[in-house]
Order: sequence, then C-alpha cells, then structure tokens
Amino acid sequence: MREAHAFSLNALFAALGITKQGFHQQLNRFLKRESLHKQVIHMVYQIRSDHPTMCVRDMYYKLLPKDLGRDAFETTCRQEGLLSKRPKNWCKTTDSNGVIRFKDLRKDLAVTAINQLWQSDITYFMLADRFYYITFIQDAFTKIIVGHQTSIGLSTEATTFAALQMALARYKRCNIKGLIFHSDGGGQYYDKAFLALTAKMELRNSMCEYAWENGMAERLNGVIKNNYLKHRTIQTFNELSKEVDRSVSLYNNDKPHARLKRKTPRQVEKECLELHNQTKPTMTESLNAKPQSEGASSPNRLNQTKPRNPDVVSANVPGR
Repeated sequence: MREAHAFSLNALFAALGITKQGFHQQLNRFLKRESLHKQVIHMVYQIRSDHPTMCVRDMYYKLLPKDLGRDAFETTCRQEGLLSKRPKNWCKTTDSNGVIRFKDLRKDLAVTAINQLWQSDITYFMLADRFYYITFIQDAFTKIIVGHQTSIGLSTEATTFAALQMALARYKRCNIKGLIFHSDGGGQYYDKAFLALTAKMELRNSMCEYAWENGMAERLNGVIKNNYLKHRTIQTFNELSKEVDRSVSLYNNDKPHARLKRKTPRQVEKECLELHNQTKPTMTESLNAKPQSEGASSPNRLNQTKPRNPDVVSANVPGR
C-alpha cells in the first residue's frame, strides 16, 4: 500500500522547477551512466590483471568506451581506486642531500643545434639479485647517445667520468666550448675529478633539483631498459655490458624518432656535422704571417703565372 503524503509529486516537481517527464528523463540518463560505469570498471579490472602497471589513460585508449570521455573515465577509475601505483624505488643511484647545485641553465633555452646541450643520468639494472649501473649522456638536439658506461659500482670514475670521456672523444675535432652539461644533483656530477674535466673542456655545468625535472634523460633510461635490455637473455655483467653497447648502437643508428621526422639520431648528427663543416671557412690566414718573397703562390706577386686550366680565372687580374 502506497504511503500517503501531505503533498503531491506534481507540487514537488513544480517547486523544483522541473516537470515529471524531465525528472524521469534525468533519472534514466543517470541509471544508464551508472550501468556504463559498472561495465567499464569490470573491463578495467580484467585489464589490470593482465597489465598490473598500465595507466588508466592507456586503458582508455585501449577500450575507447562509447559515451564516456577520457576525463570522466579517469575520474571513475580514481573513485574506484584503480589508478596504477608507482612502486617505490628503493635503489638510489644518487645522493643529493646537502648539495649546492649549479643553476639550471636549460630554463628558457631554445635548443637549436648539436652540442648545445647534453643531458645525463645514471640508472640501474638488476641482474641475479644484484644491481649494476648504466650511465648515459644524450645530445638534446640530435637525440644521439654520445657517451655511455656500464659499471659494477657507483664511483665517479666508473660512471660519469668514463661516459663523459667517451662523449668528448666522439667530438674531439669539434669545438664544444660553452656546451651545457645538464644532470641531476648526484654526487658523481659534482665530484672534483668530474668538475675538473668539464672545466678543462670549458663546459657549463647545469643541474636540476628533482629527478623528474631531468625528463629527457629519464625517458632514455626507460627506453634502453624496457625496449631493449629486458628482452635479452643476460646472465653476467660482461653480457650486460655487451648488450648495453648493442642497444646504444641500435638506438643511435636504427631507431627512427618522431621528433626527428622519422630519422635516426645518427642521420641527424651526420647532417648537423656536414652543415657545420660547410659553414666553416675553407682557408685561414694568420695576421702575423710574413709575406712570401717570390714564387707563383705568393699573394704579393703582381704578375701571376697563367693557369694551365683555361676554366680557372686568376684572382689577381691586372687592371682590376
């Protein structure tokens, strides 16, 4: 038996400023939305069982649920506690406590050329319940890995110093004075030996305060480890070292990059170096050089010998 009220539903609808029909339309939309959310959540649980760390945004583009936008999908997952949790990293490759950092020179910097900005980081790789370490240095413009080093320990000589020596050897014929070397605040980047080397080469040290501010280097760590090393059968440190070398070579020479218009880093590096060589002067003349006395090659001789090749025009033409 229906319970009697002192007021009618029509009077309630009128007080709320809606019609009975409008109320039921809103109720139907709500129930339909709730049903859709339950279906989506069920699918998310299934995906989560197969992909424990997949983020909800990737899930959205995997499912592409009809009548549910990306933001609404992420809000629903957040309310259900289905956001992927980032595992705590218990392995520290740097200790930045109490460090007086260099200024972050990347801020407001437009990277437009090779050897303008190098970014570096140290990552780890677990092998047989033991951590080993990999140091990378990458050119920000060409994306090429200019230096790398695989090490058993975290000493400066075994990580950043060795990787920087490799990078410097790669461009030993180039003028890289003023290049910005950016890193996090790890001790290996402000060690006396490392700073002595950057000072000798007249590099400009730059540091960020937090690891996530060194995004390009962090992304490179993930690419090499997740896209290459984890797919190899590696059992010893020597095998790891060889596979890092191989992965770096594949990354530099064979992997097209969307930001490089689908070119490889090596292709872009080659183009940049060739362009640099074309813009360099082909002849330099010392201001203090003594003039030659006689000879066909003397710039002070008025009567130049006639060139054997009729297509070559002499630079010193009498009467001009």
